[in-house]
Amino acid sequence: MKLDPVTLRLFVAVMEESAIARAAAREHIAPSAASRRLAELEAQLQVELFTRSNRGSQPTAAAYALLHMARSVLNELDGIATQIKDYGRDHGSGLRGHVRVVANISVITQFLPAQLQRFLAQHPQVDVRLQERVSTDIARAVADNEADIGLLNHGSYGEKIQLRPYRRDRLAVVVPHGHALVRRRSVRLAELVQYDWVGMHAGSALNHLVTRAAADQGLQPRLRMKVTGYDALCLMVASGLGIGILPEGSARLYLGTLPLHCIALQEPWAERELMLCVRATETLSPVTQLLAEHLCQPAAD
Repeated sequence: MKLDPVTLRLFVAVMEESAIARAAAREHIAPSAASRRLAELEAQLQVELFTRSNRGSQPTAAAYALLHMARSVLNELDGIATQIKDYGRDHGSGLRGHVRVVANISVITQFLPAQLQRFLAQHPQVDVRLQERVSTDIARAVADNEADIGLLNHGSYGEKIQLRPYRRDRLAVVVPHGHALVRRRSVRLAELVQYDWVGMHAGSALNHLVTRAAADQGLQPRLRMKVTGYDALCLMVASGLGIGILPEGSARLYLGTLPLHCIALQEPWAERELMLCVRATETLSPVTQLLAEHLCQPAAD
């Protein structure tokens, strides 16, 4: 039995796109050729990967099992290509490889840029590929071998991933200059519900945390709009469209350029624990292990 990478990439694309036509276009293969390759793959493996009906094709349990294995194999092949290419460029000795990292917006805006800069300065031949996602998607990406390292909010994400302490952050309130709260050094959640809010989108961990905390206190915030990033949130608040809650470290990035004031949020849940996660059942590659250890080092004073 010989499984070629082209067919495996096509199979992964079909699973991710949920349509043979879109997957074929993504992999630059004719739809008829893609269908033929999938049929040949099923014949080689002697297992049905898709149940076909007049409503389309649905992945079987075997398809989901193969998806995890195919991603692992393709990732290893990509790693080989990257490392050998580095030798061909005569970069000399040193650590080589690539690491796929997924992180939430809180980590990316507060901690990750400086950490990655230091790591890549020490290991210039390592290729770090970074994507931003919400915490639940991060856990799933690591568990399904779409990523090697995840950085996310603390939570329960199942037994397929292993969590390590990463950093702690604290939530704060941002208000525009001239707001009634601007002279306050701290504020409670109950004091904020009389004002319009600019909130994060419904799928974000921050939205879930604030919504749950408000419900626990019997409060109903006046949510005027939802946005998908801290930059948009701060721009809307600076324009006087409401107040916002976001990590203090992220808020401080905008204080010098936007007419904003940052106020401490005095709630027990305002201090959050951020975690690093890897797959629980696999030995990490040397370069992934090194990056994970670097990220988990205590913050410098």
